Amino acid sequence: MESLVRDTIESRVHSVLAKIRSATEKAGRPAVSVRLVAATKTVAIPQIMEGVQAGLSILGENRVQEALAKVPALKQGLVQWHFIGQLQRRKVRSVIGLFDLIHSVDSLELAREIDRRAGDAGHRQDVLLEINIGNEPTKAGFLPEQVRQAMPEMACLSYVRIRGLMAIPPPTADPDSARPYFRKLNELARMIDAQHFPSVKMEELSMGMSGDYEVAIEEGATLVRVGTAIFGARHV
Repeated sequence: MESLVRDTIESRVHSVLAKIRSATEKAGRPAVSVRLVAATKTVAIPQIMEGVQAGLSILGENRVQEALAKVPALKQGLVQWHFIGQLQRRKVRSVIGLFDLIHSVDSLELAREIDRRAGDAGHRQDVLLEINIGNEPTKAGFLPEQVRQAMPEMACLSYVRIRGLMAIPPPTADPDSARPYFRKLNELARMIDAQHFPSVKMEELSMGMSGDYEVAIEEGATLVRVGTAIFGARHV
C-alpha cells in the first residue's frame, strides 16, 4: 500500500516549485528565470515561517498594515518582501524601503508620489507597472495605450526604477484562456523595452497566480504570485 504524503505547507511549497521547474522546462527556459512570490495576505507569521523553512525566498504582501508587523519579524536576510496589493497614495511613505519591489504602480500620480517619498528618504525604489490587460472597468491599472503615453515622464523620475510589468487577466475557469492576456503583456513589455527609456528595464513580468501560473510561465512570466496553492483558501 502506497504511503500517503501529508498535505502540509512544506509539501505544497515543494509541489509548486516542482511545477514551476516543469513549466520552465516545457517552455525551454532555465529554471532560474522564474521566481515564486508567496502571497501571504492574512497568513500568520508561524505559517509563513514554515513556508520559508520549506524553501520560500520571496514573500508578497497585499496590505500595508499587515506588512508593518510581518516584515520586521521575517526580514533578517532570509527573504525578500514584495508589495503586491493596491497601494494608496497616502500609504506610500510606509512602504518606501520596506519592500524590495512594488508590483502595483497603477497610475502616473502614484509613480510621482513614490518618487517624491523615495526622494525624501534618499532611496531608489524598484517598481513594476500594473497593466489592466483585459480593459476591465472595475480593475485598476494602466491601459496598454496609457502606459506608453505616460512612460516618457515616468522614465525621468529620479527615485523610481521601473523593472517591468504586472497584470491580472480577467477571471476564467480555464487557465489556458488567460494565455492571450499573458502573451499581450509580454509583447507590451518588449515594445516598451525597444524605446530605450532611461531607468526602465523590462526585466520582470509578474503574472500568473495559483490557478494559471504554469501557463503564465510558458508565456514569459519571471515572477508568479501564488497564495492559495501554498497556504490554502482564505476568507477575507
